[in-house]
Amino acid sequence: MEIKKLKNSSRPVRYVLLRIVLCIVILLVGVVAMAKLASLKKPPAEAVSRERPMRVEGLKAVFENIDVFINSYGEVHALDVVAISPEVSGKIVGVHPRLELGEIIPQGETLFKVDDRTYRMNLVDARSAVTQLKASVQRLKKQYQIDQKRQKTIERNRELGRAEYERIKKLYNTRKVGSQSGVDKGEQAYNAASDAADQMASQIALYPIMIKEAGGGLASAMARMTLAEINLKRCQVAAPFEGRVKSVGLETGQFVSPGQNVLTLANDSVLEIHVPIDSRDARKWLIFKSESSQSNGAWFADLAPLPCKIRWTENPKKHIWEGRLNRVVMFKQQTRTLTVAVRIEAAAAGRPDKTTLPLVEGMFCSVQIPGKTLEHVVRLPRWAVSFDQMVYIADAESRLQTVPVHVARAEGESVYVSKGLNPGDTVITTRLIDPLENALLEVDLK
Repeated sequence: MEIKKLKNSSRPVRYVLLRIVLCIVILLVGVVAMAKLASLKKPPAEAVSRERPMRVEGLKAVFENIDVFINSYGEVHALDVVAISPEVSGKIVGVHPRLELGEIIPQGETLFKVDDRTYRMNLVDARSAVTQLKASVQRLKKQYQIDQKRQKTIERNRELGRAEYERIKKLYNTRKVGSQSGVDKGEQAYNAASDAADQMASQIALYPIMIKEAGGGLASAMARMTLAEINLKRCQVAAPFEGRVKSVGLETGQFVSPGQNVLTLANDSVLEIHVPIDSRDARKWLIFKSESSQSNGAWFADLAPLPCKIRWTENPKKHIWEGRLNRVVMFKQQTRTLTVAVRIEAAAAGRPDKTTLPLVEGMFCSVQIPGKTLEHVVRLPRWAVSFDQMVYIADAESRLQTVPVHVARAEGESVYVSKGLNPGDTVITTRLIDPLENALLEVDLK
């Protein structure tokens, strides 16, 4: 039994050895096959490493002279706006049939009437007083002439009375002709004639004074009459110019007082826009006339009357007008702005074409004011210059270089560089974020 067991146990050992041999053979065959296959494969070609250029847009730096324009905004208003007030008190008895907001009233037409009955009576009374005082002056002058003639007669009577008195007195004293009573009567007659002459002389001396006083009263009465005439005319208020009714607070039957604002007229024949400008722009670019045109006061010289473009902000492409720079209106230290007036005549404020509107009071407009000429600068897009005034350029080998520049002015989407660039430099206009210095560029010139 033991021998049989040993015979049966030798068979698995052979199987294990056989399997190991087969595995080794298979591995060897695989290794040989892989080596054969590897010998058949060609090595890959060696790749060449090349620098890829960065595609950007650019332009050539060209120096030129640029006309500077100052752009700002302002609201249109009429140059002359007059508040109409009655100069006399009374009840309104009539108003213009078209006295409504927005209506145009021609010059000279009656706006409203105040009840004038009281003022007519005042004028009649003043005229009567003038007539009476004129008659008084004439009477005094006539009486003056008459009394001057009477004075000569009275003076003659005094001379005759004195001669008669002296004759009677001499006869009585030398020859005892007559009596003392006759001498006394002669003296009495002489004294009466002298008193009458003195009174007449005094009265004649007072006539110029009385005539002057009467003349003064007459002048005062004539002044009152003139005032009454003026007040009567003031009862009817006419339009001082062809104007647009801007505000009205007036009805028939209403009682009004002098100085009470009842309506406002706007003269649209001349319009103005007050435009605020930064004081730095005003200092650098505004064009003033020569200093000789200044007055002796401490104020700005006259502005050159240059043409300015006016555009309505609601439709700036179609609604365009031309005005003239007129004057400096004010300077505000708080905002550091200089306000200038741009004036436009009614003929120039009309409709540019049949599909547009005229320039009218209340429109908010942009104004383009011409300034001085900026010489020898390069115009670049605003985004081509960094906030710290740096630009990117492509050198002769198309390598990126960073160059510091000086921006003389920024206007809209453009900036004007006066220093840092040379004629013909290729300026990169593509927005770049932290590019590598000396990076290779492929520039597409505009």
